[in-house]
Amino acid sequence: MNRLPVNLPTVISSPNNALLKNLRRLVTVSTDYRKQGRFWVEGDHLFLAALLRGKRPCIGIFSESFWPLAPVEYTQAAIKTIVLPDALYDTLSALESSARLGFVFDLPAVTPLETHVSTVILDRVQDAGNVGAILRSASAFGFQQVIAIKGTAALWSPKVLRAGMGAHWGLHLMERATLETLTSLTVPIVMTSPHRGKYLHHMLQNKDLPMPCAWAIGNEGQGVGHELEALATLHVRIAQPGGEESLNVAAAAAICLHASATAQLS
Repeated sequence: MNRLPVNLPTVISSPNNALLKNLRRLVTVSTDYRKQGRFWVEGDHLFLAALLRGKRPCIGIFSESFWPLAPVEYTQAAIKTIVLPDALYDTLSALESSARLGFVFDLPAVTPLETHVSTVILDRVQDAGNVGAILRSASAFGFQQVIAIKGTAALWSPKVLRAGMGAHWGLHLMERATLETLTSLTVPIVMTSPHRGKYLHHMLQNKDLPMPCAWAIGNEGQGVGHELEALATLHVRIAQPGGEESLNVAAAAAICLHASATAQLS
């Protein structure tokens, strides 16, 4: 027996539909979510991660071929549900292999800076994959807040969302922040330096690593800017016995955030 959904979908077949035009901009323009006040996620992984955090989409989008197969929790999750012909759905997909379902979420309301919680500061980190990976590490290692300085990749863009693998749902995110924003933090600002400070593993062994704290993570090529560096309470170095000149910024961030999590547990 075929399942009849409680909320019957709207079928859209015109490529010129106004809603579809807006969705295409969400997919292709990394910052368009700021204009529309909503963002697009594709596939069931990010959707299920949102449900686990109590987040519900406002619109569900399904391809015509997937709709009869979709679980009830997918089809009934959003207030509005739309079904598209497969070829039309493919015009929304940014994936090499289309997931055949996607969801639109309202952008979270802007809330004040949390001054006393464990924080990651992103200073003009420009690669979306790096930003998403850092968000994922932040969430995994118990950091509650991420502050993105102007020039950082758009946090709610599709590429950052995919790289974050659901981490967005558990973090307080602030975008386009200024250095003045950071002066309200009551936790120490810690940053890595190739030439200054104690080695991170020594600080961990000696229980000198502060927690909570705010780790400052800098631009892939230039590192942390001089003005932000002047706000740092502490500089640390990551040991690199292999002799490489530098680490990928997301890898360095994961090492630092894990060290802070370990310090909290010890």
